[in-house]
Amino acid sequence: MSDVWTMVWKESKEQIFQAGWSQPVRVLIVIGIVGVALPLRTGLWWLELSAIQMLMVLWVPYFFIISFIGDAIAGERERHTLETLLASRISDRAILLGTIIVTAGYAWGMALVGLLLGPVVLSLSNGSWLFYHPLELFLQAVALTLLVSLFAASAGVLISLRVATARQAQQILIVGTIVLIFGGILVISALPAGLFSSLSYSQILLIAMAVLAILDAALLGLSVVSFQRSRLISS
Repeated sequence: MSDVWTMVWKESKEQIFQAGWSQPVRVLIVIGIVGVALPLRTGLWWLELSAIQMLMVLWVPYFFIISFIGDAIAGERERHTLETLLASRISDRAILLGTIIVTAGYAWGMALVGLLLGPVVLSLSNGSWLFYHPLELFLQAVALTLLVSLFAASAGVLISLRVATARQAQQILIVGTIVLIFGGILVISALPAGLFSSLSYSQILLIAMAVLAILDAALLGLSVVSFQRSRLISS
């Protein structure tokens, strides 16, 4: 755990303090879109967290992560700093988990702030205290954003481990996202029309959470197996 927290501090410092002004500006823009622009645009409908709003909220951490996660390992390799990191006493698993924890936590934190800011903005604009209803949907949105963040971070690190440059990782992530979207649409359209008719919206979200949890565990396991210090040093 000590090694993991060392990596968490290193990654946090690099992402927050060494990225210049562009990173805070980008974070504020993302939070502004989710917490201010979209709630004002949709009005009180935003508080119902229907399928459209839920997809908007989930897209935020995913898009934010894939925009830079390719740099996690491949970028270190390009800057010739990976050898220094691998030469330290920090274990392989701590390096991997620290990177994923910071990346997923960073994106999830932004989504959470945006989710909490939305009701505040709508309450101020309507003159009365408002919040998501039912509360269960808000809690599910919080859990789903965390699972999506872990999915994007684990997939990004896994791809970054296997390519030579951050640019290649970025291209694979973009293509993979397109395939994932269209593949998901095709799978859903191929399912029987009445399959989900007996399920409530909340139950469908619970199924999505279970599927994401399984995918997160699989990707994290593959990343742990793939992260081998000897192989990375020789590559």
